[in-house]
Amino acid sequence: MTTQTDFVPPLQADTRYAFFFDVDGTLAAIKPRPDEVSIPAQALDDLKRLAHRCEGAVALISGRPIDQLDALASPLVLPMAGVHGAERRDSEGHITRIALDPDTVRTLNRELTSALAALPGTTLESKGMAFALHYRQAPEHQQAVEQLAEACIARFPELVQQPGKCVVELKPRGVNKGAAIDDFMQQPPFAGRVPVFIGDDLTDEAGFTTVNALDGISIKVGAGPSNARGHLSDVAAVYVWLEQARLKLDEDVLTSERS
Repeated sequence: MTTQTDFVPPLQADTRYAFFFDVDGTLAAIKPRPDEVSIPAQALDDLKRLAHRCEGAVALISGRPIDQLDALASPLVLPMAGVHGAERRDSEGHITRIALDPDTVRTLNRELTSALAALPGTTLESKGMAFALHYRQAPEHQQAVEQLAEACIARFPELVQQPGKCVVELKPRGVNKGAAIDDFMQQPPFAGRVPVFIGDDLTDEAGFTTVNALDGISIKVGAGPSNARGHLSDVAAVYVWLEQARLKLDEDVLTSERS
């Protein structure tokens, strides 16, 4: 990995793009609690216009479940990969989910709830097929949370650990944002386009790797090493880029119509 400077490859007039966006830390500023997060109305409007220009080839790729993503993106209804790709909704509205054994879910819910209760300030977010162990409000418990996650992985080999910003997630093995993007790229309206993916976290690195392999544009938001080839400094810079990308596509369409 290399540390990126502020740079995003320009969009080309003669290229058809497919856009993929992480949410927390990318389209929405990170907050102390996940339920405090929101996407500004202007950003949603730019996403709507971008999707129109790209014939619907705009998707959200997030660790959040689809129902939470719908609430954040409302009134937009976009293709989405939730829980890092464990659930996915295509452009026609069809939803597919990877399920864990119900006994495993019940056991982990019970044991993780009990274990985190002994670590004040930590919280458990159960997503049905994945579990997020948050310690943003109790960073002193990071090591204990990581050890708890490692113990769960040792007992349940169908799960893998996914570290993030002040969170450790337990998710089904083989699920990641790169695989989710690859699945989208094999179906309309994404197929045949050049992928663009913007994310900010370790959970987004698999997506950057997939997009790089497809000769697309990968963009890391914020500081830190990354496999992404482009960089934006913060969420505010993402909003500026999103508006510019939308205006660029509007301009290209108008130029094409005049010629």
